[in-house]
Amino acid sequence: MSTLPAARTYNQDHVARKYTPGKRRMSIYWTWSYPWESQRDPAAMENRFSTMTEVRTVLWPNYETPEWSAARFLQGIAGTLELFHRSTLSFQQIAGEATGHPVAVFQRIDQAGFKLPIDERILADTDTLMVFGLDHLLSEQEAAPEEVAAIREWLKREGTCLLLAPHHDVGFADDLKQRQMEYLHHGDALVPRQQRFGQYTRSLMKALDVPVHNLWGLRPALVKGTNEIVPLTAFRDIDKLGLLKNVPTLNFHPHLPHYELTTKDTKSVHLLARQPIDPDRPHPFTAAGNTEFNCLLWMPPNQQRAGDIVLVDSTNFTTLFGGTDSLANFWRNLALMK
Repeated sequence: MSTLPAARTYNQDHVARKYTPGKRRMSIYWTWSYPWESQRDPAAMENRFSTMTEVRTVLWPNYETPEWSAARFLQGIAGTLELFHRSTLSFQQIAGEATGHPVAVFQRIDQAGFKLPIDERILADTDTLMVFGLDHLLSEQEAAPEEVAAIREWLKREGTCLLLAPHHDVGFADDLKQRQMEYLHHGDALVPRQQRFGQYTRSLMKALDVPVHNLWGLRPALVKGTNEIVPLTAFRDIDKLGLLKNVPTLNFHPHLPHYELTTKDTKSVHLLARQPIDPDRPHPFTAAGNTEFNCLLWMPPNQQRAGDIVLVDSTNFTTLFGGTDSLANFWRNLALMK
């Protein structure tokens, strides 16, 4: 039997997956405009992804092998966007093995300029829709009324799950000293002093009455003397979906969003886990007395929808910042969710 990986395709129409009882069909939706993001001016100091050349410089010598050279890999911002795509392949493999269905991957505006709003073309053969909010605010991506209506109707279907994953909001204040404090806190030279993500997911959350706002970019605490992330503060007694089964930790990423609750109604949204913050790196959020940030939330079905809504950052489905057995368990739990 051949041990070659599967052949890769590009620029083809999606082939719908047939419904299989008890087997979830999962889809990733990148909210960005790939052309807008990839063609940002590399001289811009704020609100852009790093170029691949910058990645290679900062992380030298990690990418100094032939497969990352200009002859084989994009060296501009597009290269970094492709790193994100490649980093979800492990998740796609594990989810595919668990469900028997390939994970579909869509982009709001793709490399070839095709725009794909969320509509029945995506939703018809999707049970779990994962909305990865990595669009910069400046790109002005907004959920159209037709998209909101389509998602509302889809969520009336039994067994659906909408996973919303707005990324961080670093440097939102005008105060430059605060921006520098945030920068020194996360310590990632590839993230500018201001990098604000998630307008599309924010507009979707507002329209769907999801009482959450993504704030900051916070560095998780590590176990003293190691490179291991401190375990979650998990509320397993209310984890009815079993997302945290055998999941002591999520992904270490140096600038994770705090999912601030904008309601006190604990029945409509349940906080499933918090992540302890690095106490040795000053930050405005910890200066205000906070030691943890909200990292996993669940909105159970209600009278208006039969489906679940889950909120967790998109980097928990990538391997750019490492991967662990705990993270793989989280992926399986989501894929096998009842």
